Amino acid sequence: MADPLDPADGLPLLAEAESRRATEWESVLLVGDATTIAAARRWHETIWTVELLVREAPGDAETWTRAHRLVSAARDALYESARRDLGIEGAPPPSGQWPRQWRAELSG
Repeated sequence: MADPLDPADGLPLLAEAESRRATEWESVLLVGDATTIAAARRWHETIWTVELLVREAPGDAETWTRAHRLVSAARDALYESARRDLGIEGAPPPSGQWPRQWRAELSG
């Protein structure tokens, strides 16, 4: 688990990250094929869901774990599509698991 941030400190960082994402999105639109763009949009939607959790309803550990899994699956789909679009062979690196295995080992 990351160190918690006070909303007054974290929300400006979130806004800055969103601004960078919007700028970099233009590159995907410029060179990505339709499948990659659709996968990128799906990833964005899952990130926005997490942002809503941060802003409106923090939720419990189960909610965060489910949200993290959705984001990871959408990111993996984007990476797979982008690599195919760019002609890169082989699977992308595997996603990290959440919660992290070492945390489960410590509590078990």
